[in-house]
Amino acid sequence: MKSLTMGYVYLAIAILGEVVATSTLKATEEFTRLWPSVIVLAGYGIAFFFLTLVLRSIPVGITYAIWSGLGIVLVALAGVFLYRQIPDWPAILGMSLIVLGVIVIQLFSKTVTHS
Repeated sequence: MKSLTMGYVYLAIAILGEVVATSTLKATEEFTRLWPSVIVLAGYGIAFFFLTLVLRSIPVGITYAIWSGLGIVLVALAGVFLYRQIPDWPAILGMSLIVLGVIVIQLFSKTVTHS
């Protein structure tokens, strides 16, 4: 149980690192600006380090489904606030379907370790 709980804590940290890195990519101006580039590299480094820890307790397919589903939504939200990129209804519907898919996997898939 503790291992699974820590897996989800590590996954949250990995997702946060990835969201920060991806959201900062535009500010790097194709890696010509130092500090945004440093943030991107650090964010991805943190994300992938913690992702390796997640895989100790959560299957890779489930990990990636949660990672990508939440990452898509959080990066889209960051885009709204940082760059005023407002998703249209089809984009919102598509992201909602991705999140619904992750929820279905979490609730009903036998590949998820339920405690």
